[in-house]
Amino acid sequence: MKKQALISAIAVSALLAVASFVTAQEVQSLRTTPVDEQNIVEDVFQQDKQRFGRNYRQQPPLIPHSVEQYQIDLKANQCLRCHDWSTAGERNAPTLSMTHYLDRDGNQLDRVAGTRWFCNQCHVPQVDAPALVDNTFKASSGSN
Repeated sequence: MKKQALISAIAVSALLAVASFVTAQEVQSLRTTPVDEQNIVEDVFQQDKQRFGRNYRQQPPLIPHSVEQYQIDLKANQCLRCHDWSTAGERNAPTLSMTHYLDRDGNQLDRVAGTRWFCNQCHVPQVDAPALVDNTFKASSGSN
């Protein structure tokens, strides 16, 4: 019983020591403006007007336009308004690869396969932004 009381007393004193240390630290904000003012952030990178070449064989193409407001979820995929095989011609947009219309077993479908429904898993908007980390990647010899 005495051992239990001793352990409890040590735990309480350790908790109080940590609490007093935490309250003594000054909290600093990462914001550059006061909390009650709007924090304005400038756009750093813009979409490029020309299309980027691919860096390796079978690289998914980059998207040359903004998709910020596009709905892509279980109910809708706004990319298909222009890029589905049934609408691409009249919209003057590239058609999806036929691989997007194959199910897991390789059967041809008339609609985009569920495994290819979420376009932004593979395709991202192109931006001429600096690399976030140094790398030694070299494009394939046959790429643009």
